[in-house]
Amino acid sequence: MTGWYAERTPGRSAKAVIAVTLLALLLVAIVPVALLAGVLMMLLGHVIGGLALFGGSVLAAAIAVAFAGMSGMRRLRKLVSGSGFRVVQLDESQYTDAAGPESSEYANVVRLDRSDYTEVR
Repeated sequence: MTGWYAERTPGRSAKAVIAVTLLALLLVAIVPVALLAGVLMMLLGHVIGGLALFGGSVLAAAIAVAFAGMSGMRRLRKLVSGSGFRVVQLDESQYTDAAGPESSEYANVVRLDRSDYTEVR
C-alpha cells in the first residue's frame, strides 16, 4: 500500500465519527415517522404511549446530534493540533489581500473614458 493511500483512508476514530453522524442523521429522519405513529396511537386511545414515542424519538435524536457534534469537534481539534494537518502561520509580508490601496481611491475600480459608455436619458 502506498503512503498516499494510507494517508487518505480514514482512521478508526474517523470511521467512528462518520458512524455516529450517520446514526444522528437516521434518528433525525425518523422523528416525523415517530410523530405520525404517536398521533395514530393517540387517536386509538393510547395518549401517554403516543406522547412517549414522540418525546423519546426527539430526545434520542437530540442526544445523537449532540454526541456527533462533540465527537466531530474533538476529531477536528486532534487533526489541527497534531502533525496530520499542517497549518502554516503567515507573517505580515505574506498577506497580499489584506493591504489596502496605496492611494485614497477604491481598490478594484475599472476606469472608463467617455467612449466606453453612453448616457441614457
